[in-house]
Amino acid sequence: MSKTIRVGAVQAEPAWLNLEEGVAKTIQIIEQAAADVWTLSPLQQGGWVPEYVANSMSRDGPEMARIQAAAKKANMTVVLGYSEREGTSLYISQAIIGPSGEILLNRRKIKPTHIERTVWGDSQQDGLNIVVDTPLGRVGALNCWEHLQPLMRYYEYTQNVQIHVASWPPVFEARNDGGPLYQLSRTPTYNVNQVMAMEGALFVIAATQVLTEKSLEKCLLVGNNVTKTPSGGFSQIFGPDGRPLGEPIDEGVEGIVKADINLDDLTMARMVIDVAGHYSRPDLLGLRVNPSGHSQVTVVTSPSVEAPNGRC
Repeated sequence: MSKTIRVGAVQAEPAWLNLEEGVAKTIQIIEQAAADVWTLSPLQQGGWVPEYVANSMSRDGPEMARIQAAAKKANMTVVLGYSEREGTSLYISQAIIGPSGEILLNRRKIKPTHIERTVWGDSQQDGLNIVVDTPLGRVGALNCWEHLQPLMRYYEYTQNVQIHVASWPPVFEARNDGGPLYQLSRTPTYNVNQVMAMEGALFVIAATQVLTEKSLEKCLLVGNNVTKTPSGGFSQIFGPDGRPLGEPIDEGVEGIVKADINLDDLTMARMVIDVAGHYSRPDLLGLRVNPSGHSQVTVVTSPSVEAPNGRC
């Protein structure tokens, strides 16, 4: 019988354009969390580009090492969304850190969405590494609108994911004055997570950011069409039948949504629907994946060829 696992989805504001404060806040949340697994919303996202690059975090840097040490000290599995810097290139990334402090998986968003492409780059084949074994079970993760990529979702289901982590930026309630597209607003985004839990018959932990009044000017959002008021946030935990399991937190408020889950609950849900198993028709519909990818440089060596009779 599976043990009961305490999980939580963080709803918090990033330390905008301040890597040191972002790392400190991440560690503080880890230290405060008395549970087996927490998922953290990205703590370094958005803002003016030069400062943003300077305050993005390296996967192998000292800032990440401090977060790993905090996870080890707390004996927790932590899923962290962050802006990853490699040289002068940025990627929208997620790190799954085990209770030993080891990074079990680091993946990058395969295709930044819309205007994100002016700042962040595409991942290579590492973006297809979605699921990893942890002491809690098989944990997978996707970033933001990767959840609207049906092939990505399905590929994750085929890897027998049990707990899915969804990292989201601040998402605001739809406005009635011709504001942003409805698809960018809170209600449909919340529903995407709920549908994924039902579709994949898995637990979904959705962690979201919030945006406070003091950060509007810093993030260049004063007078912006995205929102008229600071808020955002809909962190929640969904069961494999789509049921919300945690007590929700108000928009614009920081906190942790908590729930106790049992992986045995997946069995009943998947007896009803298993889109990567008995409820599939691979003879009719299938998915083609290229996990090899391409690197920027390929070195080709050719064997020497001797001319006939030793002549050139």
